[in-house]
Amino acid sequence: MNVDQINFHHLRYFWAVAQDGHLTRTAARLRVAQSALSSQIRQLEDQLACALFERRGRRLVLTEAGAIALAYAEQIFSAGTELVATLERGRSAEQPVRIGAVATLSRNFQESFVRPLLAQPGTRLRLESGVLADLLGRLERHTLDLVLSSRAPEQRPDGVLHCRLIARQQVSIIGSRRRAGFRFPDDLADAPMIVPGRASDIRAEFDALCERMGVRIRVLAEVDDMATMRLLARDTEALALVPTVVVRDELRDGTLHQHCPVPGLFETFYAITAERMFPHPLIQLALARDEDALLSDDPRDR
Repeated sequence: MNVDQINFHHLRYFWAVAQDGHLTRTAARLRVAQSALSSQIRQLEDQLACALFERRGRRLVLTEAGAIALAYAEQIFSAGTELVATLERGRSAEQPVRIGAVATLSRNFQESFVRPLLAQPGTRLRLESGVLADLLGRLERHTLDLVLSSRAPEQRPDGVLHCRLIARQQVSIIGSRRRAGFRFPDDLADAPMIVPGRASDIRAEFDALCERMGVRIRVLAEVDDMATMRLLARDTEALALVPTVVVRDELRDGTLHQHCPVPGLFETFYAITAERMFPHPLIQLALARDEDALLSDDPRDR
């Protein structure tokens, strides 16, 4: 058998079923008859001379050969998506750029990252938020050009994803009331605090620091979303544990006050890209800036 005998239309149907694990569901999504879908997958199995699925109950599970075929199908259709996006970008006066950001990431940081792109002629930005795993899946399929995250993804042996630390900022204790001579950690004892949720790396490191120092804090609120944390810090008298980039506008206008940086505690910002034959020029522009520009509150630096 040679590659000319492979029906890539059948391969795409196989790829779709492998993602769902269910013929009926895939047929409904693709708006084709289940019998036609099943027939085309059987034809692909005949072409490849091996079974790609085995049935377990009501689900279809990949065989070893099916898992290998799926890995190649992912590469083939990912490259096809990249090809279409690259050529469309070349033909259009617009420069579409698609960026995903983890939902909990600072809105101020996101603005700093994308603002220079908006100044480029023809830019059409799509900025979306979501869960890191979902965003990385879309990045691999080339439906996103870059993902912003406060956490680096696990390293993968295939080297498809590239992760770059683009900024690092010390986390601070801030509040709505000015406090002269704030003493860390003494003034944290039994103080009401707004802190990130337990899934946050900042929270885990802060809890460990408090335990080492023998400090007990009173958690008033656990908040995953940094924008909500900023509002609660502004509208209550509680102390908040945040990177200053989250509240830089409020610090500048005096709505909030920085009491002290937390020793050894940092928020990290990562840019994650996928291996591409033709890197997006706007993404290259965004990644060319240094940490100071990304964290600056001066629009001229963004």
